[in-house]
Amino acid sequence: MGRGIPFRLREKMTIPNFIDTHHHLWDLGNNSYPWLDEGIDHFVGDYEKIRKDYLISDFINSVGDLPIKKSVHVQAEWDSSLDPSGETKWLQGVADDEKSRGMPNAIIGFVNLQEKTADEILERHSNFPNWRGIRQMLNWDDQRPDFRFAESGKLITDERWIKGYKLLEKYNASFDLQVWPWQLQECLDLANKFPNIFIILNHTGMPIDLSTNGINLWKKGLRVLAKADNVAVKISALGMMNKNWTKASIDPFVMETIEIFGSKRCMFASNFPVDSLFSDYKTIWRSFDEITKNFTKTERNQMFMENAERIYRI
Repeated sequence: MGRGIPFRLREKMTIPNFIDTHHHLWDLGNNSYPWLDEGIDHFVGDYEKIRKDYLISDFINSVGDLPIKKSVHVQAEWDSSLDPSGETKWLQGVADDEKSRGMPNAIIGFVNLQEKTADEILERHSNFPNWRGIRQMLNWDDQRPDFRFAESGKLITDERWIKGYKLLEKYNASFDLQVWPWQLQECLDLANKFPNIFIILNHTGMPIDLSTNGINLWKKGLRVLAKADNVAVKISALGMMNKNWTKASIDPFVMETIEIFGSKRCMFASNFPVDSLFSDYKTIWRSFDEITKNFTKTERNQMFMENAERIYRI
């Protein structure tokens, strides 16, 4: 009489090979990150738990026995008074160490595209083989200061900023776009104006307002931005939007995003260690796996791995 596959083994086997397309590392002893060193009024609330070193060894420990193949590191707010390419240099050293398993395979750095030195900094980033693009957070809200991660709410239409953004094409670099849902529609013009610069929308479009009106605004913004072929989306950080999340609570956001962008333009990510405030690593990936279990093998391979390989060129 067969006993079948034990539950824990079966659970482990279901999660497909994946690429984590959005995580962070920081070494507070060697590098300065003001938001971690000093603390700020952050919309996630108390984040004391993550104000400590999070190195590649910690990331690998978070992953555990899950079948991760590659990873993408996104800039972690390195001290803006320092040369941002210093973060990329440090991360390249991490990736080159055999203990890292080659991760991070892609590095998304930082440049303030409004600054006159943008071209010089981009050139320095480009000297490192794993560098692929930049993220400059554009989140802005007129009413809530803790919802502002940018210098102003008008950067995306500022002539100096646009001049800097155009430089990304020169370096074959992508742009990780982070905005609130009420900013999504204005991003379509940016995507259309520069079709050769690939945009990766961060954190599922950040549906922070979970009211009916807020969710409808988020859906509308995604539909508008998805009209541009040079935009993809990372499904991640839903714990930041709902600290008491469950698989059931994030299911509609995951499925709606895939419905709008299609399986060829969606990727998954952990946002660790930030999302360790709300969950463990395995629970996040098990949830993505279970939510997408009815998709075809081809579609799941696209979302868990192949899209990331193509978009981040890894």
